[in-house]
Amino acid sequence: MRYVLDLLYLFAGLAYSPVIVYRAIRHGRYRAGWAQRFGKVRRRSPEKKCIWLHAVSVGEVNAAMTIVNELEERFADFEIVISTTTDTGFARANNLFNRKHQVFYFPFDFSWVMHRAFGNIRPAICLLMELEIWPNFISLAKRLRVPIVVVNGRISDKSYAGYKRIKPFTRNIFGKISLVLAQTDQYAQRFREIGAGNVIVTSSLKYDTAQITDKVEGTDALATQLNIGSERIWVAGGTGPGEEQIILDVFTHLKQSGQLEDLRLVIVPRKPERFDEVARTIADAGFDFIRYSSIKNTDVRCKERPAVILGDTMGDLRKFYCLATIIFVGRSLVPMGGSDMMEAAALGKCTIFGPHAFNFRQTVDSLLAGNGAVMVNDGDELLKTMQKCLLEPDYARQIARNGQDDIKRNQGATTRSIEQIEKFLHTSK
Repeated sequence: MRYVLDLLYLFAGLAYSPVIVYRAIRHGRYRAGWAQRFGKVRRRSPEKKCIWLHAVSVGEVNAAMTIVNELEERFADFEIVISTTTDTGFARANNLFNRKHQVFYFPFDFSWVMHRAFGNIRPAICLLMELEIWPNFISLAKRLRVPIVVVNGRISDKSYAGYKRIKPFTRNIFGKISLVLAQTDQYAQRFREIGAGNVIVTSSLKYDTAQITDKVEGTDALATQLNIGSERIWVAGGTGPGEEQIILDVFTHLKQSGQLEDLRLVIVPRKPERFDEVARTIADAGFDFIRYSSIKNTDVRCKERPAVILGDTMGDLRKFYCLATIIFVGRSLVPMGGSDMMEAAALGKCTIFGPHAFNFRQTVDSLLAGNGAVMVNDGDELLKTMQKCLLEPDYARQIARNGQDDIKRNQGATTRSIEQIEKFLHTSK
């Protein structure tokens, strides 16, 4: 089977190579980590036993923070190595973990590449954040008797439908996983239906990583540099294609209402490669705006107060959220699955999102059930909701309080997850 997979991977790689070349040239992606992708991974402390944690992208990396912290505390005699798949995930993992732990790109799932990677890493356990299943990786770990634990496990509606179509294949692969720690009962049932034998519900780790606070380090400096004072701020975070235009149209109506002249808008696109595109969209809408990247890491302070700020930098979203009066969480008015709304709610902000947040179903259902956020179906509803939240501040503050309380109620997944992982690590000592 592994040789058949290798052949399929080869054909897929050849077919996808023009896209890789284009993105490398046009957007600067896929340029780093090629040796690691082919299994050449070096450990810092090869004399120690090793925990290999894999987190696909930024969201999974952020969710791993509390797990990594607890593993450091309880298992100091183990080395922790952390792999990611995407460039943004690698950048985030590097920022969070590289001081203590080796961070690298996840190797390609060719059988010979995985043999090289496992030979270099020699893991005592593999922890997969949420779900990224690679057949050769799973099969080799099983043959080498390396336990695999899916942490913070979830299966989206789209993935679930796909897995069901190839159930004989997925049952073989998922049956080799040692343990799944699922976010919800629904996700747990899905894992069981596609072949996972050992499944435990722990809730979502993202509740634990969501910092319950009203202050984020660096916020004051950002506000001073962008000349943000006491005016009302609407932050649209993690936006996707087609969404910025809707937001700008709503913002235009709000500004023209005669009651919200002080309102300013911050747009933070989800993907860095879209920063220039979104800048053109803002300019075409006729607004004065500033790109934060033009003054970040300088001594320049914005003298004017442009109506729109483009947050075209990495790592500053929570600072913008901290300054917000109202937060719209993006990739949800368009069918892209949504973005993480926990951070917004945890900061005690009135949070709004669209109907397409299907990648965050547990969070959405919990927040809406507790009146801790507002869901809108389209631009018209977004306009009406923004007007209500901005003109009725008591209403907005109650939504914000409810949302923060909901985050607090759902915390505790880290402790439950570590208790299960600990059983495997004690065995390997």
